[in-house]
Amino acid sequence: MVKTSKHIIVQARTSSSRFPNKILKSIGDETLLGLLIKRVKKAQKINQVIVATSTNSSDDIVQSIATKLDVKTSRGSLEDVLDRYYQTALRYNSELIVRITGDCPLIDPGLIDLMIEKFEGTKLDYLSNTLNPLFPDGQDIEIFSFEALKKAWRNAKLNSEREHVTPFIYKNSSYYGKSLFKADNFGNFGEDYSDIRMTVDYESDFKIIQSLVENGGYDSTWKQYSDIYHKKKLDRFTSNIKRNEGYFKSLEND
Repeated sequence: MVKTSKHIIVQARTSSSRFPNKILKSIGDETLLGLLIKRVKKAQKINQVIVATSTNSSDDIVQSIATKLDVKTSRGSLEDVLDRYYQTALRYNSELIVRITGDCPLIDPGLIDLMIEKFEGTKLDYLSNTLNPLFPDGQDIEIFSFEALKKAWRNAKLNSEREHVTPFIYKNSSYYGKSLFKADNFGNFGEDYSDIRMTVDYESDFKIIQSLVENGGYDSTWKQYSDIYHKKKLDRFTSNIKRNEGYFKSLEND
């Protein structure tokens, strides 16, 4: 039996407009990017982790961190992230792709494994836990086939579809009544944790990650971090922040 290439591709850059160099912020001796990489490497059902960054010199440090942590790297367009993803997957012969963004340092490797199980068991082109988000913001996981990525790369035209990689796939999927791709949402068994922020878009978000790590260590599950979030009332830092602000900004620019 031929083994499927199951790769996590982490998109990461330093030039965030809202919070520059956020992935380089440190908790103890660990950068947020380093923490993310170490967590996703613990996923049992993947073969390889790849960090896809831009060709900008400011992202040399991203490549350096990834290399030191013994993961592969790929560099491409800063703005056309869809092309960066496609070229990365093509270069490393990725067949099943797990998309993780660099602003999710506490992503749960166990959740990645659960979603890969569902993806493989249902013959989907695309699976995510963000179409109907019930997990914390920052536990965002998308899984898709290389063929779906290739089709999106060839056909996506809007800025929002190129900058955010997957909108062309899910907007043209069975989840929204279309026929180009077969897609589904990974739910949370009736529980809703979407009010929790574990992503880093602003300085206030970093304070949350700091508190979660200080109280839960580097290796807790998403649920354990969620319990800490509620116990410490960390929502006080981010009450006015909307989910997926970057994507909605891209839609305005279309």
